[in-house]
Formats: sequence, C-alpha cells, structure tokens
Amino acid sequence: MSKKRLIVIAGPTASGKTALGIRLAKHFQTCILSADSRQFYKEVAIGTAKPSLEEQAGVKHHFIDSHSLEDPLSASVFANEALLVLQEEFKTKDTIILVGGSGLFIDALCVGLDKIPFNPEIRSQLNDELVQLGLDTLLMELHFKDPNYYSQVDRANTTRVIRALEVIRNTGNTFSSYLENNTKEQRKFESHYFIINHPREILYARIEKRVDQMISSGLLEEVKSVAHLSYLQTLNTVGYSELFRYLNAEITLEEAIRLIKQNTRRYAKRQLTWFRRYEHAFWLENTEIDLQVKEVLSNLK
Repeated sequence: MSKKRLIVIAGPTASGKTALGIRLAKHFQTCILSADSRQFYKEVAIGTAKPSLEEQAGVKHHFIDSHSLEDPLSASVFANEALLVLQEEFKTKDTIILVGGSGLFIDALCVGLDKIPFNPEIRSQLNDELVQLGLDTLLMELHFKDPNYYSQVDRANTTRVIRALEVIRNTGNTFSSYLENNTKEQRKFESHYFIINHPREILYARIEKRVDQMISSGLLEEVKSVAHLSYLQTLNTVGYSELFRYLNAEITLEEAIRLIKQNTRRYAKRQLTWFRRYEHAFWLENTEIDLQVKEVLSNLK
C-alpha cells in the first residue's frame, strides 16, 4: 500500500463535499468513504444530508447507513473499521476518496489518535454535574481550561464536552494537546487534503437553502419517526434537537427552523476552525464544481 493515496474532501456543512467527492470518485473509478459522523446512522437521512441513492449510483459508498443510532460509532472505532475497508479496497485501487466534515474522524483515520486516558469515575461525576448544573456550566469550565478545543468542539455535543473535561481533570493537560500531539501511528498510504472554502455569504446562503430544502423534504416527519430515541447522544445534534423541542411544545416550528439555521452556521464556523489546523491542505476557493475538480487534479500532479 506504499504508493496508495487517500484524497480527503473536507469542508463545512453545505459546502458541496458530496458532489465533489462523487465527481472525483467517478474520475478515478474508485469508491468513497464517508467521514461524516451523522451519515453512519441508517435511521436518519434528511437531516444528515446523506447522498441520495441516485447520487450514489455507480459509486460504492462505505459508512453510509452502516450503523444504528443505538450503536454509536466513536472516532477510534471508525478508524479501525475504515482501515480494514481501505486495506481491502486498495488491493484493486490506487486512489480512494474520503468525504466528510467531521475533523476528529478524518484525523483518526488519516493520522491516528493518541491514546487518551480514560477515567470512568470522573466521567460519572461529570454526567451528574450535567444533570444538576447544566451544560453551560461545563462549557464555561472547558472554555477556561482549554479554549483551543472549546473553539473547535460542537458545543451541543455533551459526549465530547464531557470527554474533554474528563481528560483535563484526570491529567491536568488540555484535551487539545492530545489531539495535536504528532506521535501518531504510521499509515501505509498518503493523504491529500482538499478543503472547500466558500466566501462566508455564499456558505451561509447555501446553509439557509439546505435547511429549507430539508424541511420541505420531510425533516419534521423524520424527526417524529425517531422521537422515541431522542435521549440518545447520537440525536443530540443540529436539526434534530431543535425539532424535538418543537415536538415537546417548548418552541414554535418557526423558531425551531430559525435555530437550526443559526446553529448550523455556528457549526460550520467550528468546522472551519478545525480544518485550519491542516498545514498541508489545499483550500478550494472556487465555487464552481468543474473548477474545483480541475484544481484537485492539477494539485495532485
């Protein structure tokens, strides 16, 4: 596998990663691995912006509908499973495409994650504090003790917030220091990073349009279909948590939609913050997909 390469197509939500990844996969006659931490789950599709069956036609996709919401996939487990897929696919392919906006999952596969210590007692204590004091209190602690990770993490994802604080309280080190440590595992393939970077006004317009399309495509009905699982951390995510609040009569539908758009914009900003850590990434500034394809192919040469 020494001459094999993984082309990483990353970027914020609604930036057009799926379309670009599929175009490149067809060009190289290869497959796609998804590194989107929400597209793994087979029970949800609209709110996760999965590629449609029509889009997937002719291109083999891995890690789409691969797991259940009740069987959450961590970054480390994803990396282990994805490495096995790559090992098999690289037997007949020289190039494979990785598409996703979840930076932690991309890092886990491409460079590996440091062995981060666990402390179940501290984690239990933090879960108790979450119930008693609320998420905002934990976020204040994270912001004070590890502002770097605070600026990158999905602050609505209580699992990641608690995991970071668990490490901080257990070791006295920042969680981000473990993520940034360069003593990672060696990979037997080369990773080439391409990040879609629309101007802010264009990205925000794409987000607004996507949310409206999700609503018209039946996102509310999809949320109703998984409402019995709303307690799961895998559903504590943008697009679902807001509509759960609507179903619980806490807010109006109009307010839920407004919050989905607002929280999606905030999530996109955190994604871009994470991707700026990639020193050797090539940033795709063009908004036209044909030009993006040309840029990727030219850069690879």
